[in-house]
Amino acid sequence: MVLERDVMDRIGSTMQKKAAELERLAEVLVTGEQLRLRLHEAKVIKDRRHHLRTYPNCFVAKELIDWLLEHKEASDRATAIKIVQKLMDQSIIHHVCDEHREFKDLKLFYRFRKDDGTFPLDCESKVFMRGQRLYEKLMNTENTLIQSRQEEGSLFERSLVASEFIDWLLQEGETPTREDAEQLGRRLLEHGIIQHVTNKHHFVDGPLLYQFRMNFRRRRRLLELLHERSRSIPENHDSPFCLRKQQSDGGNSSFLSVSPTKAVVGVRRSSMSNSCGSSGYYSSSPTLSSSPPVLCNPKSVVKRHVTPEELQKPGGSFAKKTFTIIGDAVGWGFVVRGSKPCHIQAVDPSGPAAAAGMKVCQFVVSVNGLNVLSHDYRTVSNLILTGPRTIVMEVMEEVQDNLHP
Repeated sequence: MVLERDVMDRIGSTMQKKAAELERLAEVLVTGEQLRLRLHEAKVIKDRRHHLRTYPNCFVAKELIDWLLEHKEASDRATAIKIVQKLMDQSIIHHVCDEHREFKDLKLFYRFRKDDGTFPLDCESKVFMRGQRLYEKLMNTENTLIQSRQEEGSLFERSLVASEFIDWLLQEGETPTREDAEQLGRRLLEHGIIQHVTNKHHFVDGPLLYQFRMNFRRRRRLLELLHERSRSIPENHDSPFCLRKQQSDGGNSSFLSVSPTKAVVGVRRSSMSNSCGSSGYYSSSPTLSSSPPVLCNPKSVVKRHVTPEELQKPGGSFAKKTFTIIGDAVGWGFVVRGSKPCHIQAVDPSGPAAAAGMKVCQFVVSVNGLNVLSHDYRTVSNLILTGPRTIVMEVMEEVQDNLHP
């Protein structure tokens, strides 16, 4: 029995490693596609003529590097070249005549393979593209498939039941039989697109819960292509909407003090792959490397514990506010912290949350209509990270007249 369990554990570990590798490939494909659409919109990609010949849907290498620097996708030309070379290595772009295997910062024509029909549609790519299509279809359809559900006594946000997902696939004509639908679910899991909520099971037609590992709508920063990291939410006491930590020359960490009346600079989420340190916040993403380090006080800005009952007490000292926050290319610009209820620990004064009116010390009541007063920061963070770009948040704020000096 022990031997059998060890074998199953090894098989599960191997499967997760393979899924992680395929997931990294999927991130490159999604990032490349997002860039292609942006370049078309900016008219960087267009028909061009050279020596009496027209090359449709192409871009000039030098102009692309200029565009990447202008849009702060890279801090210098060398880094920008490395980013584009990564896309070439994955057969996402190529020289129009296939004469250059390395990307050169010159007046040469390159093209996305998706624009000329030469993108290699191997098995992995087909699964990714189908997974993205199903994800968008689920997100754009009025249904109750994805919602908060319980399994083994734990609550999992934005999860779906395997058997209900299979019913939906059949109803939508995505697969002809339940067996085919179950095989599709297994392929999606093996490619890192979905996962069992606790990573204990493969995909099977039954009552088990699964979640999408990939948020296809998340705007990728191109520098993520150069830094392969785990996208799991960090297991510690802080929010994954992390601040960058500054190391002094002596090796000791220092943080800018945060108070309810003072703004915090640069609270941004660059990706779901941020990680946190036990002594404070930081972001492992270098997407804002040209900016000065951002500091934050690791201590809570909340001076006393407040219960959900106190927040909801009729005639109490707290007033409700509702914000609609549209995330930008690097996130929503705030940090959540605490438990039952969570609170706003910090707000980037130049971010979307601040523009909507969010402030520190506000307590989070609901996210996209889901009451979260009884949840901790990890559940609230995961709900935001895996949700749509636009979030509607209800918070409770202490009325100014009742604040103590």
